[in-house]
Amino acid sequence: MSNKTSERFKAMRGKSPDEAGFFWSGGPIEVAERTFFQSRFSGVTGFETDEGIVLVDSGMAPLGPVLAGMLREKTKAPIHTAIFTHGHVDHAYGLEAFLLAGQPRPRIIAQKNMLARFARYQLTSRFNAAINARQFGGSPERAGAGEEYDSFSPPALMPDTLYEESFGFAVGGVSFEVQHCRAETDDSSFVWCPSRKVLCSGDLVINALPNAGNPQKVQRYPWEWAAGLRRMAALEAQTLCPGHGGPVVNDPAKIRRILIETAEFLETIVERTLAAMAQGAPPHTDIVHMVKLPQSSSPWLRPIYDEGEYLVRNIVRFYGGWWNGRPSDLKPAPRLEVAREIAALAGGARALLSRAQALTEAGDLRLACHLADYALEAQPDDAEVRRTVASLYEQRAAKETSLMARNLFRSAAAYARAGRPFA
Repeated sequence: MSNKTSERFKAMRGKSPDEAGFFWSGGPIEVAERTFFQSRFSGVTGFETDEGIVLVDSGMAPLGPVLAGMLREKTKAPIHTAIFTHGHVDHAYGLEAFLLAGQPRPRIIAQKNMLARFARYQLTSRFNAAINARQFGGSPERAGAGEEYDSFSPPALMPDTLYEESFGFAVGGVSFEVQHCRAETDDSSFVWCPSRKVLCSGDLVINALPNAGNPQKVQRYPWEWAAGLRRMAALEAQTLCPGHGGPVVNDPAKIRRILIETAEFLETIVERTLAAMAQGAPPHTDIVHMVKLPQSSSPWLRPIYDEGEYLVRNIVRFYGGWWNGRPSDLKPAPRLEVAREIAALAGGARALLSRAQALTEAGDLRLACHLADYALEAQPDDAEVRRTVASLYEQRAAKETSLMARNLFRSAAAYARAGRPFA
C-alpha cells in the first residue's frame, strides 16, 4: 500500500462507518453474542463457540498480528475452523497469526476455484506485483521489484475443505452456511450464521461502490453479484460484517437497504451496457460513453475505490471479445510508430504538449491526456516532455474520486518522470 493510501486509512480512523466507508478501521466490536468484528484494511469476524472459534477471513499477512491481537482482547479460544471468502491477499493470508501455540491445525474452508487462483498467482507473480504496485500508487521501481506486494505465492495455510455451491457445518452447536457467488472473484463466498443472525459478506459488500470493474484485474461478474446480494437480503440478517469498512449491527432494515440498493445499481449498469452493445455493436469506448450511469447518494455506493465507468468496461469485456471495435486496432501498427507519426504531423512532441496544456486549461483533461501519451511515447528522452506529462497526470489524479483512478494516474506520473511511457 502506498504512503498516500495508508494516510487515507489513518485519516478515517474514528469516523463513523458511513463516513469512512471502505476506509473504516476499528474493533474489536461484539456484533452479536460471542461474535467479534475487527478491521485493518479488510474485515475479520470471529464466532466464539464451545469448541473454538470459527474465523471468517484473516486479513493480509503483515496485518494478521494486529487483527489477531484485537480478537484476543475478547477471546482466548483456539481457532477451530477458518473460512476464506476469497483468495485475495487481504483475506486469506493472515491466518497463522490467529493460531494459539500448540493448537491443532484448523480446518480451512474455501470455494473450489481458490486453488486455481493461487496457481494463477504463482504463474503470473511478477505481473501481479507490477499491477498492484500501480493500483496502490507505486513507482516504476516498486512495480519492478514487487517487494511490497510479495511474490504472490499461496498462503502458508491452504484450504483443506473445498466446496462447489454451498457448504453447511456446525461447531460447538452453532450452525454455519457458506454459499458461493461469483462476484469480485470466481471463488467468492458469503457466510451466514442463522442462530446469531450474522451475515459475513466478504467483498460482496465493501461499504463503497462494488469492485466490479477493476481496470487491471481479471473478469468480474456484476450480474451474478447482484443475484447474490438478493440472496443475502432474503436471509434477513440482524448484523452485517463486510469485507471492507465497518459492520452494521442490529439494523436489519439498513442491511436490507444496502443489499437491495447495491443489487439494483449493478443490475441497472448491466442492463444499460447490454442495451448499448445491441445498437450495432459500436466500438467499446463509444459504449462506455453511451451508458448513463445510475446515481446514488447512499454512502455504500460512493465511487471511492472502483467506479461505474470501469464496471461498464468489464461487462463489455465479458460479452464483447478482445477487439475494441476500431478497424485500425484489429491489426494495429506499433503504438510507438503511431505516436511518432502524430507528433511529426503536429510539429513535434512539445507541440502536442502545448495543445494538451491548452485543453487542460479549458477543463478537458481526458482529451489532454491522449495527446500527452503520444508526446511521451514519441519523445521519452525529452526532460521537458517528461515533466509536463507527469504534471498533467498529477492534476488528473487530484480530480479523481476513486482510489483506483487516482492511484493509476499517480503511477502514470511516476512513470512519465522516469521516461517510461507505459504505466
